[in-house]
Amino acid sequence: MNFTLHQLQVFVTIAKEKSVTRAAEALHLTQPAVSIQLRNFQEQFDIPLSEVIGRRIYLTEFGKEIAETAERILNEVYAINYQTLAHKGLLTGKLKVAVVSTGKYVMPYFMSQFIRENPGIELVMDVTNRIGVLRSLAENEVDFALVSILPAGLEVNAVAMMPNKLFLVGKEPVSGSSKRFEPSVLEELPLIYREKGSGTRMAMEDFISSNELNVAMRMELSSNEAVKQAILAGLGYSVMPLIGIRNELARNELQIIQVDNLPITTCWNLISLKNKRFSPVAKAYLRFIEENKSAIIRDSFGWADLY
Repeated sequence: MNFTLHQLQVFVTIAKEKSVTRAAEALHLTQPAVSIQLRNFQEQFDIPLSEVIGRRIYLTEFGKEIAETAERILNEVYAINYQTLAHKGLLTGKLKVAVVSTGKYVMPYFMSQFIRENPGIELVMDVTNRIGVLRSLAENEVDFALVSILPAGLEVNAVAMMPNKLFLVGKEPVSGSSKRFEPSVLEELPLIYREKGSGTRMAMEDFISSNELNVAMRMELSSNEAVKQAILAGLGYSVMPLIGIRNELARNELQIIQVDNLPITTCWNLISLKNKRFSPVAKAYLRFIEENKSAIIRDSFGWADLY
């Protein structure tokens, strides 16, 4: 046997993702690179580790046993690294955060300085939809979650991070003599929705309901990025978070449609389970946020005050 730690990491990731493509994305590698590592790892065993059915990879029983052992080995290696850094007086450990898809435009700015100052910390950040984020939080798989609307039915502590402004956006201005419209203008436009459960969709539907509008849904898409691309293609209009369209506004590729009672303003919140026992790393991150969030908002998001 002459396998490497890198091969173990690749195999464990493939076991979790059940896909070479998704494993490559998770590891920030190319798909061919992951396939080569899987093949090299398999060549060291006489018994098959996996099989491909359709487009998914399934582990054999032997492969499952190897994946479990590989994960234990990797955890021990991480423990050695953490212990080494701890003896040097450095903060060490994992910080696990789940982030709703639009939050990918926010969370890295609230992480970068903390990670730079604490090189012994390993950040695990899962960017997914709101349902997935709340599931991870409820099952205590993460330390924190970033959401724009607080969850109902789940007892959490929340730290307010920054405002989240949502505007009506289109590729072209709405025709008409007015530069500002009543909310009823939404009834005349082909609207693009986020998927059910999305915080953006919840805010949009609350606005439509509170203004007693009768609107037509043109399409439903599962991510903020997909909605943005559909608007850029001229397929319709949508209520979108300002945080995700900064570059497109600067390049004049998207237009904010001025509508009474818009923007909708929610709040990005860092939430955690009530009564959760935090690790030293999680406690340190909470202190960092409380001490630095105002400066981060000013330095990284001051541009949002222009809208």
